[in-house]
Amino acid sequence: MTTSNFNIEKIIAISTPEKEEVTFCKDVIEGLSSSPKFLQSKYFYDCAGDSLFQEIMDCEEYYPFNCELEIFRERTKDLADIILRQSTSFDLIELGAGDCTKSNYLLKYLVDINADFTYRPIDISANIIDYLHLELPVTVPGINVEGLNGDYFEMLGKAKDLSSNRKVVLFLGSNLGNMLPAEAIAFCQELRQNLNQGDIAIIGLDLKKHPATILAAYNDKAGITSAFNLNLLQRINRELNANFDTNQFEHYPVYDPETGSCKSYLISLEDQSVEINTKRGFKTIHFKKNESIFMEVSQKYTPEQITCLAKQASFKPIKMLYDQKKWFVDTIWQVL
Repeated sequence: MTTSNFNIEKIIAISTPEKEEVTFCKDVIEGLSSSPKFLQSKYFYDCAGDSLFQEIMDCEEYYPFNCELEIFRERTKDLADIILRQSTSFDLIELGAGDCTKSNYLLKYLVDINADFTYRPIDISANIIDYLHLELPVTVPGINVEGLNGDYFEMLGKAKDLSSNRKVVLFLGSNLGNMLPAEAIAFCQELRQNLNQGDIAIIGLDLKKHPATILAAYNDKAGITSAFNLNLLQRINRELNANFDTNQFEHYPVYDPETGSCKSYLISLEDQSVEINTKRGFKTIHFKKNESIFMEVSQKYTPEQITCLAKQASFKPIKMLYDQKKWFVDTIWQVL
């Protein structure tokens, strides 16, 4: 990591470590006590999870990253032109910013043409926000960056309080695809409620294609995606004093080409019990042999479904930017 001088007060976080630990514990207990069991995919991203995800993006099989990177690299001016149709200053808000590898192209272009904007990355990982405040002033000299650490809509509300500028929201990496269609509609409707007329959303979504191509992306030969999923159990061990034996769980992805849902599970290989240390004592979770934990969905869409999604959430579709293979799209919507 490159270091530089920066104002630590620009890292805006209303969550505290204590609050985050209580929420994490509550969500884990709730998910693992449900039938069927599940864990929330947002908790993949601790320090170890961030590192593993970087490795996933370098996997030969994981095409979504390279496809969207191509769009931001080759269509930077097209993106900027749409954003700058209104000449007013704006806040560029990126939900789930990660390390900004893709959005970096847009950030550099906007700074180079002296666009009047503040970059406000939002991420649940405090590690990522710290990294961006260290790295971006070096890689994008002159950028005005104010990071927000926390959940998307809580921090989007905070961004509205900080500035009355028009908003341009980036939601990349097919993160919207980590929701089932009904959840995605509800998310987009809530996003719309947090924006004003004329504001823009740029959303990356993976498209339906040959099932083998999709399934391979979530079941790489090197086993990095498996390690990424199992790391959440290890995080529970580390942060909640649990005793998961990750050797007794196996990563299992499936893809349904009809619905477009690619789902990841962890399968218990034995009858077993796991203890989690809650604030009120130990909680015992029982697993039957071959019982699953639902970990994540990666929803695939057709362009027609994406247009329908925009209209259901009261956005006006403006443009779709594709990679050369037409495997991925960044769709641009404006608030009506």
